[in-house]
Amino acid sequence: MSPDTVTAFGPDFPFSYDKWLGHPAGLGAVPAKMHGAKVAVIGAGMAGITAAYELMRMGLHPVIYEPGQIGGRLRSQPFVGQTDIVAELGGMRFPKSSRAFYHYVNKLGLKTRPFPNPLTPAAGSTVIEIEGRRHYAETLEDLPDLYREVAEAYDSALEEGARFSDLKAAIAARDPARIKAIWDPLVAAWDERTFYDFVVSSDAFQKLSFHHREVFGQVGFGTGGWDSDFPNSMLEILRVNLTELDENQHMIAGGAAQVPQGLFAHSPVRPVHWPHGTSLKSLHNGAPRPGAAKIFRDDAGKLSVTDIWGSTQTFEAMIVTCQSWLMTTAIDTQEELFSPKLWMALDRTRYMQSSKTFVMTDRAFWRDRDADGREVMSMTLTDRLTRGTYLLDQGEGRPGVMCLSYAWMTDALKMLPLPTEKRVALALGALEKIYPDVDIRGHIIGDPITVSWEADPNFLGAFKGALPGHYRYNHRMYSHFMQDHHARAEKGVFLAGDDVSWTPGWVEGAVSTALNAVWGVMHHLGGRTERNNPGPGDCWKDLGPVELGE
Repeated sequence: MSPDTVTAFGPDFPFSYDKWLGHPAGLGAVPAKMHGAKVAVIGAGMAGITAAYELMRMGLHPVIYEPGQIGGRLRSQPFVGQTDIVAELGGMRFPKSSRAFYHYVNKLGLKTRPFPNPLTPAAGSTVIEIEGRRHYAETLEDLPDLYREVAEAYDSALEEGARFSDLKAAIAARDPARIKAIWDPLVAAWDERTFYDFVVSSDAFQKLSFHHREVFGQVGFGTGGWDSDFPNSMLEILRVNLTELDENQHMIAGGAAQVPQGLFAHSPVRPVHWPHGTSLKSLHNGAPRPGAAKIFRDDAGKLSVTDIWGSTQTFEAMIVTCQSWLMTTAIDTQEELFSPKLWMALDRTRYMQSSKTFVMTDRAFWRDRDADGREVMSMTLTDRLTRGTYLLDQGEGRPGVMCLSYAWMTDALKMLPLPTEKRVALALGALEKIYPDVDIRGHIIGDPITVSWEADPNFLGAFKGALPGHYRYNHRMYSHFMQDHHARAEKGVFLAGDDVSWTPGWVEGAVSTALNAVWGVMHHLGGRTERNNPGPGDCWKDLGPVELGE
């Protein structure tokens, strides 16, 4: 299927966010009397910046609270002595199906290039080493039959268990009726079953050996291991596969943090109410407010935020984009702002652990060829503690970047207590067993960079990983922007962020939920969309996610 046909369109809520964003009528308008009204935005990640930018364009006055840095988990940390050679500590590969996200990438004029995933032309070559056996490959066909058998078995399982081809065709055609006719029954069938259950119960995998399933978990079919997702709800994996979030991925040249940081500084053309040249940066006098310490409704009924230095402001509405656990652990959140059932969903969110370790090299030495004409080092998948090693060529005459280790869950927890130097030493020790003739250490320059997202008090994990039975929780969070039937005390606060979305860990979910919240704020303040460009709330009755009984 063409990479231009499949988008992150549904399947739970098949609404065209990219078309809503790109329509000349704009996202909608609020009454003139609300122009300049202040709206609090908690968090300056991609969701918070997207929401604030669109609220500003609408003539509202977003006030962003951020305890860390602009970008959230789009965190690009420059290496010593560099500005545009970075370690992508959070999101680093962005599928072209993420059309709403690329709306902003294109608005800022940022350049992208294919990400060197396993067995892609951008990688050049891939080495898979499992149980001490090493395979060099440039395409899937270069691998032993075992890997082709695993790939074919997974394709068959998807057809058997999810009518995969039919559903992808419906998504490519942007046909909501066809999508929902296939998808909605799958929600009930697979919500309470794991990804591992889906794999092992399929006819295709039952015909294969345990070792096939083991390989699928450790290194996939040469595309990357899946075992960290085995406990997750199968619905979460289906969404990723269906909308090609794991395919045709690009990286942002110079760093992904340029997108939220660029939007913070960007002056939109003809904003409502604000003078020409207004930006989020100018509205904030150069930087967001400090982090939020307390969110509540004051005695006069006004939504209020107290920052970490004790300053309190009141607002007409509020968008909360931080990870949900922070409203229990870090921000004193008034209990009455959310219903007990929503609190249950927020507290039951389960976050996945993730760690990365990067070094800069004097050049992309891995492109050198050995006596057999092979690249001396390759994108590497292994069952060793490094799990995935990515080689990021920055161009001729420039330093290179190695993501020595990209690990998840228990593999990430092994790194958690270790200092940077020990993490690098362990990764190099593992890689030197795979490449005994390559002097990796001799090419390292500058200082290494590493991250464990679960150790960051502003995140407490990389992103949500929904467990079986969590669909109802996800539905409560995702649908929260539809507030006409909420209790009065619960109106005016809107949730956004990728962990509110159906596709946690993917920036498209952050953008789309931010846009939901923008519609919610507009509606809450008496605004509306243009008839020829309805927003997500206008389409909810027809396109809304299927509800499972409580």
